[in-house]
Amino acid sequence: MEYYFRNLTVVPYNREKAVAYAHMWAYGRNHRYYDFEKLGGDCTNFASQVLYEGCGVMNYTPVYGWYYRNANDRTPSWTGVNFLYRFLVTNKGPGPFAVEADIRDVEIGDIIQLSFLGGGVYNHSPVVVQTGSPPSLGNILVAAHTFDRDYYPITNYSWRELRVLHILGARKYY
Repeated sequence: MEYYFRNLTVVPYNREKAVAYAHMWAYGRNHRYYDFEKLGGDCTNFASQVLYEGCGVMNYTPVYGWYYRNANDRTPSWTGVNFLYRFLVTNKGPGPFAVEADIRDVEIGDIIQLSFLGGGVYNHSPVVVQTGSPPSLGNILVAAHTFDRDYYPITNYSWRELRVLHILGARKYY
């Protein structure tokens, strides 16, 4: 009996490519993806598209992975704010992975998640498209869907809690 083991390798996250995608589609919709705006919001779907553009690797694990084939064949993490967070910070398999970071460590292509009501439930996933040096709340600009934005100051949102998902890279099988 033969066993085949596939190894995972880490590939870099192409932040420039991710941000170029964010700018291209901030005020439009890529026809390859369903628009969830009327079904609770499109922000995390858009953030996932940006992530995928920057890493090119999905995780096809049913339920707990991170993938999109069509509107009816996707994981909760592709479109759900809190599900995306859980996937990114716990992912040990294929696909992007992240750590929760301080605002001063944010880079373009990272995701900031906002909680409008507090209590640890997050509601919005804008993508960082520009920062100052050093990054601070006063100089971070984002792109987002649902209420379409590009180069939008993060401070223009009214939130109770904020968390930064700093993308470290992606893993893929070789």
